[in-house]
Amino acid sequence: MASVFDRFRLDGRAAIVTGASSGLGVAFARGLAEAGADVAIGARRADRLEETRRLVEKAGQRCIAVSTDVADPESCGRLVDAAMEEFGRVDVLVNNAGIGTAVPATRETPEEFRSVIDINLSGAYWMAQACGRVMRPGSSIVNIGSVLGSTSAGLPQAAYASSKAGLIGLTRDLAQQWTGRKGIRVNLIAPGFFATEMTDQYPEGYLDQQFAARVLAGRPGDPEELVSALLFLASDAGSYVTGVVLPVDGGALTT
Repeated sequence: MASVFDRFRLDGRAAIVTGASSGLGVAFARGLAEAGADVAIGARRADRLEETRRLVEKAGQRCIAVSTDVADPESCGRLVDAAMEEFGRVDVLVNNAGIGTAVPATRETPEEFRSVIDINLSGAYWMAQACGRVMRPGSSIVNIGSVLGSTSAGLPQAAYASSKAGLIGLTRDLAQQWTGRKGIRVNLIAPGFFATEMTDQYPEGYLDQQFAARVLAGRPGDPEELVSALLFLASDAGSYVTGVVLPVDGGALTT
């Protein structure tokens, strides 16, 4: 009988991580590899995937890097096809690719709004759709949302907040469609305030103000704390969990 720790392992499985060229995507790819999974990584900035691939291979796992624009369904299909050709299976999808903007609602252009929705929400759907066609029972899709799908951070982020709120609905519906019929679990992690390329754009002092006023832990999150949540949902440790939103936010949603 497997130990409780063995249930967090992903030996013999294959994962896909989108948005793996920087930030949290790098941490997710490395963490999945350290748990035993081979990893296919995708991003629009293909030249920046090499460091992520090196980290996966350093953990002893195979890795392929594929230039991917998740807003394009055909590009999503190519990433999944490449993973199937290299690994023969796809067991885990981490829908991490995303962009963020902070534009006042009266000035945001249709193109700006649509670009966020196309990547953050539609892109997650196209990737899930492509993976759902090849995943076996016992597979797991983990969407990376945000606490801003459920609350406001006081910045003008209509497009970003809408995309992350939409991901909650997408997660719930795909879980309803696929868990019983296909054996694919679908869940969402809602990070709080973590250092990313998006937070680099915040006004000076903004994050410190949020930590003091809203985050019970009083500090930003560490990427490894998100990786731990991901491994729970991706592995057999979370085999009875589907359709849920798991905040990893230091208590931000309680205030």
